[in-house]
Amino acid sequence: MRRVAACVVVTGLVSALALSATLAAQPRRHVTIASGAVDGVYYPIAGAMSRITADARGLNVRATVESSAGSVANVQLIRSGEADFALLQNDIAYYAFNGIALGAFAGKPVKGMAGVFSVYPELVHIVVSRAAGVKSVRDLKGKRVAFGPAGSGTEQNALQILEIYGLGEGDLRAAVRVSFTAAVDQLKAGVVDAAFFTTALGAPIVSAAFGSGKLEVLGVGPTAGEALGRKYPLYTIGEIPANTYKGQEREVATASVMAMLVARSALSEDLVYRFTKAVFDNLPQLYAAHAAARNLTLQTALVGMPLPLHRGAERFFKEKGISR
Repeated sequence: MRRVAACVVVTGLVSALALSATLAAQPRRHVTIASGAVDGVYYPIAGAMSRITADARGLNVRATVESSAGSVANVQLIRSGEADFALLQNDIAYYAFNGIALGAFAGKPVKGMAGVFSVYPELVHIVVSRAAGVKSVRDLKGKRVAFGPAGSGTEQNALQILEIYGLGEGDLRAAVRVSFTAAVDQLKAGVVDAAFFTTALGAPIVSAAFGSGKLEVLGVGPTAGEALGRKYPLYTIGEIPANTYKGQEREVATASVMAMLVARSALSEDLVYRFTKAVFDNLPQLYAAHAAARNLTLQTALVGMPLPLHRGAERFFKEKGISR
């Protein structure tokens, strides 16, 4: 029996060493994760995924993080094959996959994209200068408003919320498409009267804006919120608790979507399975990248998922007993 046990141990060691040698001999597969602007939340979270998966046993990938304009741009990168994975808003993913709502995708569905997991809620922050006298979204008529970068989910959220209040871009004095950092600078300088930020609760970029003490955040009223959800069904209503930001003394209800990870459908089942497993095996490392990532657990991973799951992600969640 001792000889048999010894043979089993030796055989196992030889197999493990052979696997390690095989992986070491193979060139690492290069994959690209499309994230967002470097001053946003997607970028550090994608960076953590890159580090986690690079160190994962048996995965043998090198992930490069690419900054981008945001959700709409990331779908285009997935469509063209320039990105293998991408972080984006679940509403934008839904429109793109079904070829509806947005001009970039209307009648041109992006079917080569599959869901991997949801990450965290993103709330639409409508930040206004107190000096502008804006008390409602409707009061943005004739004002100068920053929409976020062109091609971002924030830009689309801003346009859709304005629409629900009976406003279009032409009703504004100016519509500015700039990075979040530039929008904060312009708010502080009085160059714009308001700015939209679709981002995680307590995001540092929004906190930096409120450091001036000259700003407040608008809510989306219940009637408008219901109308928004009827026309664009991926929206929910979330809460920005009082004192989340300096000088924000009241709780604010606003529109909310989910940040999610997608993958090219053509990626192998094994690659996406091992990628997903590596992330969930190393959640503390992901949490350390940004506080918003703490929303990701096995129990929340499929909340708000609008796409069919990639085969590899589906296999992982089935093993964990998680279903939609």
